[in-house]
Amino acid sequence: MFPDRQPRSFLDAGVLSRLASVPLMARRPMQGSVSGRHPSPHRGSSVEFSEYRKYVPGDDLRRLDWRAYGRSDRFFVKEFEADTNLRCCLVLDTSGSMGYGSAGVTKIEYARRIAGALGHLAMRQGDAVGLACVAKGLVQTIPPKRNPAHLMTVFDILEAAKPQGETQLATVLHELAETVRQRALMVVISDLFVDPGELRSCFQHLRFRRHDLALFHLLDPKELSFDFRRPMRFLDMEGGPAIFAEPNEIADRYRKAIGAYLEGIQEAVRESAVDYHQVKIDDDYEQVLLRFLVGRARSRGVR
Repeated sequence: MFPDRQPRSFLDAGVLSRLASVPLMARRPMQGSVSGRHPSPHRGSSVEFSEYRKYVPGDDLRRLDWRAYGRSDRFFVKEFEADTNLRCCLVLDTSGSMGYGSAGVTKIEYARRIAGALGHLAMRQGDAVGLACVAKGLVQTIPPKRNPAHLMTVFDILEAAKPQGETQLATVLHELAETVRQRALMVVISDLFVDPGELRSCFQHLRFRRHDLALFHLLDPKELSFDFRRPMRFLDMEGGPAIFAEPNEIADRYRKAIGAYLEGIQEAVRESAVDYHQVKIDDDYEQVLLRFLVGRARSRGVR
């Protein structure tokens, strides 16, 4: 559907074809520029009946329900749900830690697959797609547009993104909450090396601004299992000092710390109604996306 100038390493035509049958839906009403498949906060003319309300002077007489008038001797107006398109803003963490991977793929490579597939699916159904690359601030950003040629620019940036530097994800999410002025589906793809308290604050900020926030939390299997057998030098991929340690001596403390961290993340997303997906980068990304899309399709129309 979208001819490209070059093959993309993060796009799989078979995966895109199989996922195309499940729409990418918004959980919150969107404010788009054209008619689409997503619920709008405004009422309009649609095939999907919403409710009756009492007639007030100035209402369109064509929307009067004469059968209701015949039964009750009162004027009622039919209201319908208006549907619109959405703005899909892909937020990609490109900090140094996203270059880690022990399972044959790095986090940044896995993130490209998620972002590329969602961008393709959104554009295919007529939605606008944008991208923000985040490390120590906004590395690169491109606003959402509906032009298929624009998607090629998004793919170019995805292809060129390199993991480096520290992360200031929470600060950037606060910034995006204000600069993306109209309601949008914000898809954040990150390993979330941020204090859960800071994340809770920016999640609530995004919710206050009426954005629909989806979060893919990427973790390497060894980050969860800490399955190291011999003394090792552990490097901070975001610029901190290296630590030489005997894994057996610190394993219990590490697992306790990461357990508390993940519990903090879970609490933050529950309080902020975030569509949260914890993903190990050895998981099949097609199945991860399928669960994400099906879950959203089931919750369509939440207002």
